[in-house]
Amino acid sequence: MSIERTGEQPAPHADEPHDQRVGQRLNWLRAGVLGANDGIVSTAGVVIGVAGATPGNVLAIATAGLAALVAGAFSMAGGEYVSVSTQRDTERALIEKERRELREMPEQELEELAGFYRQRGISDELAHRVAEELTEHDALAAHAEVELGIDPEEFTSPWAAAFSSFVSFTVGALIPLIMILLPFGQHRIWVAAVAVLIGLLLTGWISAALGQAPRLRAIARNVVMGSATMAATYLIGLLFGVAVS
Repeated sequence: MSIERTGEQPAPHADEPHDQRVGQRLNWLRAGVLGANDGIVSTAGVVIGVAGATPGNVLAIATAGLAALVAGAFSMAGGEYVSVSTQRDTERALIEKERRELREMPEQELEELAGFYRQRGISDELAHRVAEELTEHDALAAHAEVELGIDPEEFTSPWAAAFSSFVSFTVGALIPLIMILLPFGQHRIWVAAVAVLIGLLLTGWISAALGQAPRLRAIARNVVMGSATMAATYLIGLLFGVAVS
């Protein structure tokens, strides 16, 4: 039985993302989750350490926690801005180089593009035909995608990256800071620690889900590292508190 071709594009599967920028969106989301995770762990380490040294001094705990939140958020945002700016400058330079090569040596570039498709297992004749059709449609986009893995119309924004990191770190840092300042008296450290572990469980699960990795392993890593951080800073706080008392 023959299958009649109608010229229509096949409908995508409902459970599969086909947007070309879905990978970039997932990367940003994953970066946001990791930023929140850093905010949770680093701020928890500071406030629990200070609480261990001065358990009744709420002002000292609040001051240290707020300072850790602000410093961490700005550090994350600045680092992300510099990193993504460098990446964007590199991408633009590569795109400009590719544009110049297409202008100065179009035949060699056509053969190069066909060669990439031959390396993927396509026959010589078909690879050359695909390269010719893609070149006629948008030569720069074809070369940028195959050779560089870059979309020339979709450069990464350093400001968006910085803002995302700033917000995600701040949201994560607020969890231990708020919980340890609540009026739970001598139990404030335990309450904050439990809240932190719940937050780490969620960020571990989300990051694993986004990367389609084993959930339990990611959660265990998150919880173990966060617990170790809180335990270490609390012990340091206890030792410091004893030394100055």
